[in-house]
Amino acid sequence: MADRSPKLVLDTGQLTENFFENSRLLGIMAPVKDYQFCWHLNNNTGHHFRINHDIEIKLTRKKRDYFFSVFEYCEPSTFLSHYVYNNQFDGEYLLPEFKHLDFLWLMKGDEISDDSMNETIRVIKSINNVQLVAELAIAQIKNKENLVF
Repeated sequence: MADRSPKLVLDTGQLTENFFENSRLLGIMAPVKDYQFCWHLNNNTGHHFRINHDIEIKLTRKKRDYFFSVFEYCEPSTFLSHYVYNNQFDGEYLLPEFKHLDFLWLMKGDEISDDSMNETIRVIKSINNVQLVAELAIAQIKNKENLVF
């Protein structure tokens, strides 16, 4: 006899929407190692990005595991948190629709003004080896659930 009990399904769509509430995302092209890029960010922005292994993103593709590092910085006395994701690992991409981007910078938890965002973009562009910085519309990202930790 078949089990006819109702099955519970996790609503990942709602989870993803909640994760990106009050957030903005930058895509960055900079062909350097992630730790070098974050060192430059720390020196140029005054932030203190540190790798956080607890929120590292693990994706399984082609029967293989891929690990995407995430660096974190939480601004003191605010709810604003910053996350820099490595978009590449061993030939795979966290966001395959943005293969040209090396890093993704997510800011979430508090309102980010346009002036603040423009200043952040200006500072990132001033870093050696940075070739491109662009704000990404979260609604346009196909695989945004890959960024949820």
